[in-house]
Amino acid sequence: MVKIKVSILFLTLFFTSIISSQSVKLNGLIIANADVEGIHVINKTSQKFTITNNKGVFVIQAKLNDTLVFSSIQYKLEAIIISKEIIETKIIIVNLIENIYELDEVVVGKVLSGNLDLDIDNSNLERPLNFYDLGIPGNTSKPKTQNERRVFEADAGKFVYFYGLGFMINTNKILNRITGRTKMLKLRVKLEADEKLLYSIKARLSEDFFSVYPLKDNLQMEFFYFCSDDENFNKRCKEKSDVEILEFLKEKYFEYKQIINVIED
Repeated sequence: MVKIKVSILFLTLFFTSIISSQSVKLNGLIIANADVEGIHVINKTSQKFTITNNKGVFVIQAKLNDTLVFSSIQYKLEAIIISKEIIETKIIIVNLIENIYELDEVVVGKVLSGNLDLDIDNSNLERPLNFYDLGIPGNTSKPKTQNERRVFEADAGKFVYFYGLGFMINTNKILNRITGRTKMLKLRVKLEADEKLLYSIKARLSEDFFSVYPLKDNLQMEFFYFCSDDENFNKRCKEKSDVEILEFLKEKYFEYKQIINVIED
């Protein structure tokens, strides 16, 4: 009788262990009062992540007792431990509570925001007429940075201009190409764009990323520069979704950790 009870206990523990170790694909739904698209869903246990679509739907692999973290600027952080019921139904529904930011003080009067258009509207000054008001076509393209203007000045136009039977050589363009000035200026533009992209990624994703892949505070900025030095940084991150960028960061994280471990050893 004792042997039978021991066998039953052993089998129970055995099957429980199997169930606990099995990873299943969970179909999830976020319910909230505001926008539910782009919410980060992070499995802290397995270090997997995804984001919700415009309907708040997501799919992620998880197993019993894994911890899922739901992170978004507009909602309070939510953590859920995967239960047996969730594993059996393979469905998880999460209610998120909206973050409410209260103002510390009330300011009466006109306030300058730093945005020229808004500050003019908020002041007693009359707005000057522009080409929109007069119905005149104007330049609406994005203003060039200083380095972009320098590239344009150094490399603008054709190498040779033909006028009837005559021609004119663009010596400025040719000399800048020969001396390497154009190449140097174009490199500055690329570095400037990469740095802008880098800081944008850091501002949006660093908190969620380092919650799953921890790094000391003094190494985090160095890690982002390490990522930007990769020859595929722009290709992997420019105009990509947060999920694609996080996947790139994860790959670079393990490379960076190996280097740090070697240095520390």
